[in-house]
Amino acid sequence: MPVLMTLDQGWLRACDRSGAEVFAVPAGEVAGRLTRLGTLLLTVGGRRYALVGRDAAVSPDPSPEQKHGFVDFCAHRTPPTGDGPGFLDQLFNGAAAFNTRSWRNALAAGGAGVR
Repeated sequence: MPVLMTLDQGWLRACDRSGAEVFAVPAGEVAGRLTRLGTLLLTVGGRRYALVGRDAAVSPDPSPEQKHGFVDFCAHRTPPTGDGPGFLDQLFNGAAAFNTRSWRNALAAGGAGVR
């Protein structure tokens, strides 16, 4: 299921395709880890979420509302800085591991208990 996830002013929020809030919590209430294969496992409010960093062939596309929300969110914020995905990361998984590493780093900087 595609989710639009944002980390803003210390809050981590996720909304599903219909715009319903999946969770909205202070970043400090999030725990998780990055697996060797690049899946970001988050525990929020006692529930576990597996984030893979890219779309899957079996998942529906993000909704128009999610796409609009992403563009709107990015339009009012400075993009993150960093190195970017490496050649092998791009070749083998469409930069998914880079995306989940970036989320792990952002969550850690925001006070989440991720490793």
